[in-house]
Amino acid sequence: MTDEMTSERAMQLEDQYGAHDYHPLPVVLAKGEGVFLWDVEGKRYYDFLSAYSAVNQGHCHPKLVQAMTEQAQTLTLTSRAFFNDVLGPYSEYITKLFGYDKMLPMNTGAEGVETAIKLTRKWAYEVKGIPENQAQIIVCEKNFHGRTTTIISFSSDAGSHNNFGPHTPGFIRIPYNDLEALDEALKLPNIAGFLVEPIQGEAGVYVPDDGYLKGAYDLCQKHGALFIADEIQTGIGRTGKMLACDHEGVKPDILILGKALSGGFYPISCALADDQIMDVIRPGQHGSTFGGNPMAAKIAITALDIIKDEKLAENAERLGNIFRKRMNQFITKNDIVKSVRGKGLLNAVVINDTEDSETAWNICLKLRDNGLLAKPTHGNIIRFAPPLVMTEEQIHECCDIIEKTISDF
Repeated sequence: MTDEMTSERAMQLEDQYGAHDYHPLPVVLAKGEGVFLWDVEGKRYYDFLSAYSAVNQGHCHPKLVQAMTEQAQTLTLTSRAFFNDVLGPYSEYITKLFGYDKMLPMNTGAEGVETAIKLTRKWAYEVKGIPENQAQIIVCEKNFHGRTTTIISFSSDAGSHNNFGPHTPGFIRIPYNDLEALDEALKLPNIAGFLVEPIQGEAGVYVPDDGYLKGAYDLCQKHGALFIADEIQTGIGRTGKMLACDHEGVKPDILILGKALSGGFYPISCALADDQIMDVIRPGQHGSTFGGNPMAAKIAITALDIIKDEKLAENAERLGNIFRKRMNQFITKNDIVKSVRGKGLLNAVVINDTEDSETAWNICLKLRDNGLLAKPTHGNIIRFAPPLVMTEEQIHECCDIIEKTISDF
């Protein structure tokens, strides 16, 4: 970006030459450090989106900068046609950290989900004995697992689903946070697994009832189906534990990770499973040119080290409690906010309006003016998810900004 570049010019260029597949908040960012972002004119903002939880470690963490720089100067890509000297240590590190036998490395979160779907189907045919091409995977209403053709086929969001058919078969959709519905669906023939977000992030930070994840896991065990957890947004410290499933002591049969596995530096995702599941994949049946490349492996190890060494999951737990306490006290004196919900530093406020209202969007514009960046989801919900390196002083300052902004409405 040149010295002459302005916010207006940058937005005009993107609008003219880029596909209109996003509706960004009108702010043009040029620099990030820790919990802060700066626009091209030099104004500083608190980041309360964290690139949808990809930058849990904060923007441009110096240890990640160092790891990426050193590896970029040494070896970046070999493809999986050959071994490299970082993928093995990374595979050992992440499997031991999360307690699995094997890891399959990919790049984007959607690729991680597609990997889990392929693993589940192949396991269903070769281990469980479901007739070929008849496996069914149970998913939830209002899910968000990505935007590939297969994934949008089982989305209940009209914008993701409509006019992209013909859609991929093999999925059964049930209500989220409903163990009775899951139990009934698991009784249907040819059920291979249950794919679920421990907290539905894109749907508006819907936190299920206590015991839902453990109950769902137990039902899957009872019916011989795989429990597949999409922890792409909820994992790596975001909810106050390393994984959201850890809150209920659940170890998924297949675990999908992404986003913060990269610290925001490079697309990195993976699926983890034990041998009885992962060993159904044989050479040539799945893979990726970039998946498991040396730079990604080095970054992922460093990103996980930072979460552990700096106790960021514990910090997310503590600051999340402070945030929700402040917001719950605030809404007793304000009739615009209907409710606050979340876990750790993944939170949302529900604006007392319909989904087609522009109130939440307008509040986010004012938050931007007041130095804090957040984004609505589903019209009347504002998601608040700052980097996990935030301090207690900063969370209180941000709560002050949020309260003042909403009070002005």
